[in-house]
Amino acid sequence: MAQEKATILQPEYYQPRASETENGFGYSFAVKIGNLIKVSGAVSMDEEGKPTAIGDYAQQMKNCYADIEKMLIHYGCTFDDIIVENIYTTNMTLFMENLEYRKSLYAENRYPKSTWLGVKELAMPELMIEIEVEVYIP
Repeated sequence: MAQEKATILQPEYYQPRASETENGFGYSFAVKIGNLIKVSGAVSMDEEGKPTAIGDYAQQMKNCYADIEKMLIHYGCTFDDIIVENIYTTNMTLFMENLEYRKSLYAENRYPKSTWLGVKELAMPELMIEIEVEVYIP
């Protein structure tokens, strides 16, 4: 009986910003291992890690999803491959007012498992929303 070698999966780290902003804060934007990708909370920030769209909830939400989309494209995935989505917001009312944008990203009735949490604050006071996802690569 031949012994099979165990396949050791090595994590692959993804940092979207050329300036290595995530390294400066001490986190990876995404880590892929096997068919799973775990993604840190996306926030509305520029290449240097400074908040953007200050005071504009809708644009901050779009910026978060734009960062997520870049990562999905990098791995050959789409929003339909997201299986978990956790949203942290400092203003649940504004989140609910912008819910249609979020829903437009996913195929009809193919939403990920989601948790939405209202929080007192995020990592920087200007940030109003943070979106964390997990992706399954078929």
